[in-house]
Amino acid sequence: MEIRTIPADMVTDTVKRLFMDCNYEIGCDISLALQRAREQEESPVGREVLSQLMENNRIAAQERIPICQDTGMAVLFVEYGDRVVIEGGSFRDAVEEGVRRAYQEGYLRKSVVSDPVIDRINTGDNTPAVIHTEIVPGNTISFLAGGKGFGSENMSAIKMLTPSYGLKGVKQFILDTVESAGPNPCPPIVVGVGIGGTFEKAAQLAKKATLRSIDTSNPDPRYAALETELLEQINRMGFGPAGLGGTTTALGVNIETYPTHIAGMPVAVNICCHAARHKSAVI
Repeated sequence: MEIRTIPADMVTDTVKRLFMDCNYEIGCDISLALQRAREQEESPVGREVLSQLMENNRIAAQERIPICQDTGMAVLFVEYGDRVVIEGGSFRDAVEEGVRRAYQEGYLRKSVVSDPVIDRINTGDNTPAVIHTEIVPGNTISFLAGGKGFGSENMSAIKMLTPSYGLKGVKQFILDTVESAGPNPCPPIVVGVGIGGTFEKAAQLAKKATLRSIDTSNPDPRYAALETELLEQINRMGFGPAGLGGTTTALGVNIETYPTHIAGMPVAVNICCHAARHKSAVI
């Protein structure tokens, strides 16, 4: 396979479009899930909240305005083909410029501060982004982008379980995390779960799981069944839409796994609000 040259401007334009679109347009998977949830929701207040969310999403897409005032911190999962060369700039700079233009030209809220503890001065353009890059065979670049709001991000958790906890312990930690979050992450939520790897790998898996379409299942039928079981149990918690009570606390549970050490069983839970901003593209 020949080396392929991709202009840096093409990367910038793609990233800009992804972040503008994911902030203006709810995904089809979420839209359909909201419709189904409204039909099945037992609480009249819950049905009204879901109707308002659907109307909000319709207006946002029609008028090209943000679904939510928190337009998130820019997160990207990139599969970078090993036969690709960027021309006219660096890949990192091209991505950051795309984020910068999206948040400035798209009138999206800038929420990133330069120092996490002491200065906390707003960078003014929502950069830097968080970029997870994997080198893969090929001559394309695949992007999975999401604007991660922190009302739900703050409700996330990780625990370094040992194998003795078993499946029961994994399920209990996930359910305890969601119950502890309660109404704070703006339900109905999407629950991303990462199991395996190391401390940081589990968290990365959980974040990527929140960006996976909720109309898909884990390819392993055992984990697919666990996704369904956990979703049912979470919806029995009763927090409901907007935390006002009901049978729709979550729209989906997505689990991603990775091999791990014989002595460990790390589990991370990343919670995402109903806006569930995500879009993908391939160059």
